[in-house]
Amino acid sequence: MRTLIFIVVGLLLVGIAMWLTRPGKRRVAAVVFSAGWLAVVLWNLRTGMSHGYSLQEELPIQAVIYFMPVAMAWWLARKAAH
Repeated sequence: MRTLIFIVVGLLLVGIAMWLTRPGKRRVAAVVFSAGWLAVVLWNLRTGMSHGYSLQEELPIQAVIYFMPVAMAWWLARKAAH
């Protein structure tokens, strides 16, 4: 459930960021979002590992949490550029 919440929050943040950004600046917004979201995912990874999960268990989950919103950000940025 926590994974789903993180993914949904990430997608909502991407939507808000892209909606508030002019089409010409959406690549910059995607870069900023990608860096910020990486910090959130690393914090979540650290939290999971502090609760007894191994890096091997956490890494695939965190990859999904990171790449789904980031992929959406870059897709929207690319779509705005065309």
